[in-house]
Amino acid sequence: MPHAEVAANQGAFLGQLVTIAGAKRVLEFGTLAGYSTIWLARAAGEDGRVVTLELEPDNASIAEANFRAAGVAEHITMIVGPAAESAARLISDGAEPFDFVFIDADKPNNPAYLTAALELTRSGAVIVIDNVVRNGAVTDADSTDPRVQGVRKVVDEIAAHPELDATAFQTVGEKGWDGLIIARRR
Repeated sequence: MPHAEVAANQGAFLGQLVTIAGAKRVLEFGTLAGYSTIWLARAAGEDGRVVTLELEPDNASIAEANFRAAGVAEHITMIVGPAAESAARLISDGAEPFDFVFIDADKPNNPAYLTAALELTRSGAVIVIDNVVRNGAVTDADSTDPRVQGVRKVVDEIAAHPELDATAFQTVGEKGWDGLIIARRR
């Protein structure tokens, strides 16, 4: 798998956030090999449910095998296809609101994922967005990198949204220098 997976300390942190939030319904944008999904499912507990959205069928196959090996497959529903389209289907199908959303997919689409997350949550929900520091690239005013632009736009949208309280913090570890945004709906 590419070196894009959630690090062990981040997985544990996500699990703690799910537990603290008392989340039973979790939505994840970006599955990859399912490492973060497993943390989320374990934290949501026996009566919890994770819906995870993954673009690549090969990644989905690997993740499904990992879910079975981890003993959490029965608590996870994976939808394969473009995440924005999959989320739009959840919205149109009237999905029950999610308590926790983890956004860790293609960064240029972060604003679309946030919009969908807001449609799929209610007051009290927690939304976490990964990779928002990008080794400091988000502070480079001249950057035209679409990933940096996606992060900047979602940060602006969160700051302007009247129903969101949020903070960002930096992480340093095996994956270098990055960070997360943690937002909560009022």
